[in-house]
Amino acid sequence: MKAKDLKNSILQMAVEGKLVPQDPNDEPASALLERIREEKHKLIAEGKAKFPKGGESIIYTGSDGSPYEKRVDAKGHVLSDECIAEEVPFEELPKGWAWARLSSIATFGGGKTPSTNDKSNYSDNGILWITSKDMKRDRIDSTLVTLSDKGASGLTLYGKGCIAMVTRSGILRRLLPVAILDRPATVNQDQKVILPNDTSLSEWLLCFFKGSDQRIRSDFGKDGTTVESIVFDKVKEMLVPLPPLAEQRRIVERVDQLLPLVEEYGELEDAREKLDGALPARLRKSVLQMAVQGKLAPQDPADEPASALLERIREQRRLLVAEKRMKAPKGGESVIFTGSDGRRYEKRVDAKGRESEPVCIEDEIPFEIPESWEWARLGSIGSLLRGSGIKRSEVVPHGKPCIRYGELYTTYDGAVEQVSSHVEDKIYDAAKKLKSGEVLITLTGENNVDIGRAVHNATGKTLAFGGDLLAVKDHCMLGEFLALVINSPAVAPQRTKAATGNIIVHLSAAKASQFLIPVPPITEQRRIVERIQELAPLMA
Repeated sequence: MKAKDLKNSILQMAVEGKLVPQDPNDEPASALLERIREEKHKLIAEGKAKFPKGGESIIYTGSDGSPYEKRVDAKGHVLSDECIAEEVPFEELPKGWAWARLSSIATFGGGKTPSTNDKSNYSDNGILWITSKDMKRDRIDSTLVTLSDKGASGLTLYGKGCIAMVTRSGILRRLLPVAILDRPATVNQDQKVILPNDTSLSEWLLCFFKGSDQRIRSDFGKDGTTVESIVFDKVKEMLVPLPPLAEQRRIVERVDQLLPLVEEYGELEDAREKLDGALPARLRKSVLQMAVQGKLAPQDPADEPASALLERIREQRRLLVAEKRMKAPKGGESVIFTGSDGRRYEKRVDAKGRESEPVCIEDEIPFEIPESWEWARLGSIGSLLRGSGIKRSEVVPHGKPCIRYGELYTTYDGAVEQVSSHVEDKIYDAAKKLKSGEVLITLTGENNVDIGRAVHNATGKTLAFGGDLLAVKDHCMLGEFLALVINSPAVAPQRTKAATGNIIVHLSAAKASQFLIPVPPITEQRRIVERIQELAPLMA
C-alpha cells in the first residue's frame, strides 16, 4: 500500500471510530451536543447570536435504527422530521457517538486581501495573515506575510483553535488544505474559517476534514475532477460524526503517533521510486546527448555531408527572398564554418551575396561533432513563424485540426501524432499553419526547464496552431530529429539563457532563432532516429 493510501486509510478509520476502542465510561457525544445547544440558546437570548435559519437541527436515531433529523423553531415547534439514512457517509456509528451538522457545532467566517498598492497595509512581524501558501502544515503559528493595524482594519481576527480552510486555489486539485490556528490570525479571500462552538472540538474537526478530503473536493467542488474551488455553503451542512470528547482525544493522539510513521514510510517509498525512475531518465538524457554528438549511430562516408544540405537550404531561401516570398534574414544569412586554425567562425551574407567579417564563436560551441556534421543557427535552417491565438471557446468537437499551447505543453512528448482539438473552417483559415514534419516550440513556460519545448507534426495533416508557439517551417532537417535536438541537453542551456521572467518565463522568436543546432547528414539523422526508437522501451 502506498503511503498516501495508508494515510487515507488511517484517517478514514479514525472518523468511523475504528482506530481506537470505545470506552463505555466516556460521557456520550449527545451530552456535549446538548451543552453546545444550551450555550447557543443563551447567546441567542442575549442577542449575541441569531437563531438558525430554517430551524435548529437535531439528529437522533429512530426506533427503526435509522438516523433522523428534525428541525425545531425558536419556540420548540417541530418544523420537519425526516430520515437522513441516504445522506450519512457510513451506516453505523459506534456507541456513544452522534451525528451533527457542522453548522450546529460551529460558526463561520472569511477574509480578504488589503490593497497591495498601499505598502502601509503590510508590516514585518505584524498581524498574521493566512494565504494558501501558508497552508502546508497542520498548525499555523506564523505566516509569510503579516499586516499592519491599518491593513487588518475591517478584517476579522480569529482566535487560537479556529480552523482555516482553503476553498479557492489550484491546490484543491490535489488536496484540501486545512489547519488549526495556534495564534490569532486573519485570512485572505481564498480561505474560510470554522469557529467551533467548543474549542475542544478543534483537533477532532481537523482530523475529520483530513479524513473527508476527497469527498469534500469531489462532492462540493465547482469544477468536478479539476476542482479549483469548493462550495463552502455545502461544507457548512456536512454531517460530522462526533465521538465522546475523551475518545476524540484518544483518536487524535493515535493519529499523531501513526502519521509520522506514515510520513517516514512515504519518504522511503519516494526514495525507492526516485531510484526506480532515475535510471530511465538518466538513460534518456545520455542517449539524447550521444545522439546530438554523433555517438549513437555510426557515420557513413558515403553520406552526403551536412554542408551540402545547408547550402541547398540557403539557395532555396535566396530564391524565396528574390521572389519576395520571404524576408531576408535580419543582419544577413548565417554561415558557420571551421577556420584554418580549427576554430568555428560565423559570417553573415546579405541578399546581394556580400559577406560580413567572420566572427569567432568558438566559446559558443558546446561540444565537438563529427566531420560530416555542421553547426547552424535555428533561424538559418528554416523560417520561424509565431502562432496567433486560438481561444478555448473556439475549440469544437469536430472540424479542422488544431493545436494550442496548453495541449503541447501538457500532452505531447516530442511528437504530435493525433490532435484532440478542432476549430471551424473560418478559424482554421485565419490561423497560422503547421505542415507535416514541421516543428513547434513553446515560447512561455513555468520555468526555464520547460521553456522552448519542441514537438514535430507527425499527424500527416496540416494543423492550425495557436499563440505562444513558434513554428520552424520549411526546414531542411528530419522533423523528428530537429525536435529531438531542441529538447536535448545540447540546447537546454541555450533555452535557459535566452528565457526571461520569474514566475512565467518567456522566449522570444529572435532569441530562439540564434540557437546553435548540430546538423548531421540527412541519412544519418534517420539512423539516429531509428536507433532511439529501438532504445525507447528502456527509456520509458
